[in-house]
Parts: sequence; structure tokens; C-alpha cells
Amino acid sequence: MRGAALAATTAATALLYRKLNPPPLETPKGDKLGNVSKPSSESASKGFTVREKLTALEDITNYNNFYEFSTDKGSVASEARNFVTKPWSVSVEGLVNKPGTFEIDELAKFPLDERVYRLRCVEGWSMVIPWIGFPLSKLLNIVEPNSQARYVAFQTLYDPKRMPNQQTSVLDWPYVEGLRLDEAMHPLTILATGLYGKTLPPQDGAPIRLVVPWKYGFKSIKSIVKMRLMAEEPPTTWSSYAPNEYGFYSNVNPSVPHPRWSQARERRIGEFSMRDTLLFNGYAEQVAHLYSGMDLRRYF
Repeated sequence: MRGAALAATTAATALLYRKLNPPPLETPKGDKLGNVSKPSSESASKGFTVREKLTALEDITNYNNFYEFSTDKGSVASEARNFVTKPWSVSVEGLVNKPGTFEIDELAKFPLDERVYRLRCVEGWSMVIPWIGFPLSKLLNIVEPNSQARYVAFQTLYDPKRMPNQQTSVLDWPYVEGLRLDEAMHPLTILATGLYGKTLPPQDGAPIRLVVPWKYGFKSIKSIVKMRLMAEEPPTTWSSYAPNEYGFYSNVNPSVPHPRWSQARERRIGEFSMRDTLLFNGYAEQVAHLYSGMDLRRYF
């Protein structure tokens, strides 16, 4: 069943996708668009924005991988339409000096930036998305990782009543992911609470998700409820499911093919032609130093 679902999802990238009428996105309560820091010319040099055509909102909100709701990209928006995101809290625990639980309204008070990032899916398609969020490092600095902390583990909500596809065995639930601590603390790594200047819709990971733009999209875990600082590399959903296909690092790398397809080219959603995939998804200048001396074919 798992293999069939994955094959169907991958094959779907070559087909025309069905567009639904997404529910209107709302401006976060207490947050005016003027309070969101817009990208500047300096932001471009730091990698915080890319000067490329944005993917249409309709495509971003109707072409989604979110297996908790459906393995059909075109059905996720419909299945997630009534997903309730309040109350919601995120616990941060483990190897920290000040563990805590943060309510979503508390997290929404962090100073927000607009980050225009490329998103590259491991399946070979890509988007350009104007996220609204804040650096993950701001939250981690509050809890104060101790000297033993080397990794951050993340967990998605597990609630089969609210996320109906968790009633199936297509994946082992809940969805989990992980980053090395220096990756998590990098300025490009953000927790997103919105896109296109509005609140994050359920199908895109509401109310809060990770965005790590130099890695394949499945690393950017959605609907986060828990983070845990650890000394050892944490298990992750896809690397546990198929370790020969999905490594812990999963950095975008056109020279390292997936066992079943090339990663050298990609199709930007909304376009028909293919384009070359960039090393680290185009963020090599900002992040390549994190992997100095590592064999990126072995640590894929």
C-alpha cells in the first residue's frame, strides 16, 4: 500500500493537477501587513529572497503533499478545509536549560519577516513561495540548548480525527523530522505562520511549519506540535521508511540522483518547460560551509 501510494504521488507530478476554490486566507489577528518586514536588496544577498516569478497562490494552496490528509495532491485542500488550528501549542524540550510550551498566539507575536524562497520537492517539481515567519533560532535561543545538544527533532500533530489519513498505514504516524543544530540555527531556517501575507492555510502546514529552503521539501515538516533537542541523530519518517532513497540530510543536489529518477532537472509549477536544479537549491553560498569535508553522496 505504501509503495503504491508513493508511486501514484510521483506519477502525479507529470499530470495536470486539479484546482479547487481555496477558502480565503486571513490576516493574522493583531498583525497588520505593515508590521511584516519586507525583503530588501540586502535580503537578496543573504538568500532571504529570490528574484524569480512567484508561484500563483492558487497553485501553492491546491498542489500539496500532506499525507495526513491525503496522498492525492489535488485532494489535500479539500480534506483539510475544516482543520481546526486553535487552540495549538508547541512544546520545546530535551537538552535545553529552559524547556517550555508556547501557545500559537505567543509565537505569532515574534517579529515576522517575508522570505521569498524556492521550494524543491524530491519528486522533481518546484515553487517560489513568499513565506511569512521568523527564524527558528529565535525560539531555540529562548529555551537555551545546552552543550550536549546537537540535533533538533520535530513532530507533527497526531490526531486521526482531525487528520483522517492518519487512520491508514501509508506512513508510520506521527510524522517526524530532524535537523542538525547548526542547520536549525541557520538564518535561512524559519518557522512559517503564513504565506502571501496571510495566515498559513491548513493544506500548507497550518498553523506553524518548518521551512528549510536548501533541502528537499519533505524536510520542512508541517503542523508542528513538538521539538526535542537531542545528542544523537533523530529518526525521520522518510529515512526510516526508505533509507536507501531518503537520507537524513536530503540537501538538494542535482548530481545525486534518487534511486528511481534524476534530480538534475525540475519542473516549476505553473510552467511547462524543465529547468536545471541548483546545488543546495541555489543557496550554496549561504549553506555549503555547513557540510565542509562531508561526502555529500554518502551523507545524502
